[in-house]
Amino acid sequence: MTTSQRTVIPDSIRTNGATPNPWWSNAVVYQIYPRSFQDTNGDGLGDLKGITSRLDYLADLGVDVLWLSPVYKSPQDDNGYDISDYQDIDPLFGTLDDMDELLAEAHKRGLKIVMDLVVNHTSDEHAWFEASKNKDDEHADWYWWRPARPGTTAGEPGAEPNQWGSYFGGSAWEYCPERGEYYLHQFSKKQPDLNWENPAVRRAVYDMMNWWLDRGVDGFRMDVITLISKRTDLSGKLPGEYGSELDDLPVGEEGYSNPNPFCADGPRQDEFLAEMRREVFEGREGFLTVGEAPGVTAQRNEYITDPANGELDMLFLFEHVDFDCEGVKWKPLPLDLPKLKSIMAGYQAAVKNAGWASLFTGNHDQPRVVSRWGDDSSEESRVRSAKALGLMLHMHRGTPYIYQGEELGMTDAHFTRLDQYRDLESLNAYRQRVEEAKVQSPESMLAGIAARGRDNSRTPMQWDGSVYAGFTAPDAAKEPWISVNPNHAAINAAGEFDDPDSVYAFYKQLIALRHDMPVVAAGDWHLLDADDAHVYAFTRTLGDEKLLVVVNMSGRTVDLPRESAELLAVADGLAESNVVISTYDAAHAVAALAGRELAPWEGVVVSL
Repeated sequence: MTTSQRTVIPDSIRTNGATPNPWWSNAVVYQIYPRSFQDTNGDGLGDLKGITSRLDYLADLGVDVLWLSPVYKSPQDDNGYDISDYQDIDPLFGTLDDMDELLAEAHKRGLKIVMDLVVNHTSDEHAWFEASKNKDDEHADWYWWRPARPGTTAGEPGAEPNQWGSYFGGSAWEYCPERGEYYLHQFSKKQPDLNWENPAVRRAVYDMMNWWLDRGVDGFRMDVITLISKRTDLSGKLPGEYGSELDDLPVGEEGYSNPNPFCADGPRQDEFLAEMRREVFEGREGFLTVGEAPGVTAQRNEYITDPANGELDMLFLFEHVDFDCEGVKWKPLPLDLPKLKSIMAGYQAAVKNAGWASLFTGNHDQPRVVSRWGDDSSEESRVRSAKALGLMLHMHRGTPYIYQGEELGMTDAHFTRLDQYRDLESLNAYRQRVEEAKVQSPESMLAGIAARGRDNSRTPMQWDGSVYAGFTAPDAAKEPWISVNPNHAAINAAGEFDDPDSVYAFYKQLIALRHDMPVVAAGDWHLLDADDAHVYAFTRTLGDEKLLVVVNMSGRTVDLPRESAELLAVADGLAESNVVISTYDAAHAVAALAGRELAPWEGVVVSL
């Protein structure tokens, strides 16, 4: 049971500013994308029974919390992030009884379950939205409805209330003939934004959250939760609306303006989160709250996650996974390591005194990190770079999040044709940028989707080398909903589970370090050699204990940079017993550090 594997951090050691220290101070979270994790009924889609069947694997890995991407009832326009009933399970995934069984079996193993909470928007097939189409219904003001611009014909191009574009392509406004007005959708047109200004909306959300917590859920990961408060003028008009006192931004190359500056971290954000904390979590123990936070700075993260302010336990910030592109994600750039270090240092500095950081490089919206910043061109470089990237991330201060298959070193899908993709964002972006706005060539766009598309992380979990990777039975009635990565015969859990040199075995070590060593979980963090283009180095310090972390983030042998070398010179005479963990082995690490150089993708943690 993972709960018993985790050492309780004594209150004499400061973590996030709370007393007593939160239980999650040295926990590790594992994200499951249910439709791609394990299929038990042969329909090509993963299900809740499949997750239950793999709990022993997750307990062996040593993680503490399982975060499930949405399994609620949904039309599946955006793979479940468009919810039509918050208090039911979609038949694709099973039943409420299956959910109860998963909760019970997970808790038996000391695993907590965190559900994805999607309340910035619902599905357009939710009963609330259907009722909201009637201006006389009590739900009439539950969404952001607006009339057509004066002097235009409703439903025709140019009649939209303002020029905002959707993050999924096209206008952020959709005309509803039944109501005769437009509704706001920052994402798909089937994902209308809820109006959090309405207290009845907030009450309904809090009641639903309490219902799940009473059922046994251990907390929530909150999807785009920092988009719930919009900026309006004194009359309630959004920027760019007819008669609004607030100016919109200029339109971009695709013909729309960006709503994010007016929807992210809005004026009532703190008020709403504090109210949620009081109405849902006050008086409860053992829960975890983490908010997806587009548009939020590291400094705001400090405030929102400071226990004294009663909002959220932690946030997902995105600057570190948004910067390696040329303006838009579909024009990727090589990794600028000094820039990455600068961003991560900002995250760490912001929560030095209070608050907490979330640590991640992968999730259901990101490509596989070993393909993005590592090297998956050969088996050796894939394994080495997967370990190096894992070591780099997990040795920071905060809570690490592992995305399913990351612990195996799973790679991008390497699709080459548009018809291989299933993701709404990628397909819409191709249509918008290539066919409509004509701002990117088909070849460039396909390359961009191959490098950054969300389907890279959504191919089925690779359990074994059988025809469908063990995700579904070889003789299943339907093929998986998206193609299995062809490299599953070489990269899979069955092949790595008992291999002491595997990526899986290395991730077990990383998790155990966080459980066992308070300096890893709570020690101070200090960046070294900030401008070095190849080595990511920093120290972790707690009292008299000090760790030096050095990671070669490249595929060639490099010299140890100056500040790291000077620290080693002070601690002369390192032995293998000083090596806490290494991507090679202890003997190789000692020899490398003595020679002041690191082999390709070599990462070492030593006790000074």
